[in-house]
Amino acid sequence: MKVASQLALSVQLPDDETFSSFQSIANYPAIEQLKAFIHVDSAVSLSNQVNSFYLFGLSGVGKSHLLHASCTYAEKQGLSSVCLSFSELKQLSVEVLDGLENIDLICLDDVQLIAGDQIWQQAVFDLFNRVVEHNKRLIITGDQSSLQLGINLADLVSRLSWGMTEQIKPLDDEEKLIALKFRAQQRGLLLSDDAAKYLLSHLSREMSHLISALSELDEASIREQRKITIPFIKDILF
Repeated sequence: MKVASQLALSVQLPDDETFSSFQSIANYPAIEQLKAFIHVDSAVSLSNQVNSFYLFGLSGVGKSHLLHASCTYAEKQGLSSVCLSFSELKQLSVEVLDGLENIDLICLDDVQLIAGDQIWQQAVFDLFNRVVEHNKRLIITGDQSSLQLGINLADLVSRLSWGMTEQIKPLDDEEKLIALKFRAQQRGLLLSDDAAKYLLSHLSREMSHLISALSELDEASIREQRKITIPFIKDILF
């Protein structure tokens, strides 16, 4: 394995981005599909196994969360894993993908970022082939269906469509409130319904922004020894 790939393996996964913290009834089938995909049944013949999974959905629906959760789940199954984003990979040589086929589960985020980049598209297509040859697993995310990504390498579009595919649906407001309170509970915080609703109505509705705000409130609460109330939220965030 090349040095670049070894360095990529040191990326730290967020502790709180697991399948259990992805609170979405609408996306429950997708989570179950991911678990089944990762947990390979050795009794299944190689010819019947699927090696790739394409997840797509709009920005902010939680695709990165699900990739991190997939890696955490894989590691609990005793499998090696790596999670990388094309937002960072594109700054590097395509050689960073060399040797990744030796890892049980490879997760690549935001494939739409290589639309128009023939070199990277070819490199990802080659990785697909190596993953199949080594009978490993590859999960890739994008913001559109494979045919709408703007990727001009037909072979790569075909590969993205070849395996399992799931669209991640946005959380509704009720699910966001449940998710926010769940993440607060994970941190040992008491977040009332009123405080959670205040955050949802006064901040960006993207979960990544809401969780970032929750982290800021957590740190401030510890520092100032105050409960997270609406007046406290106003003092810290506004």
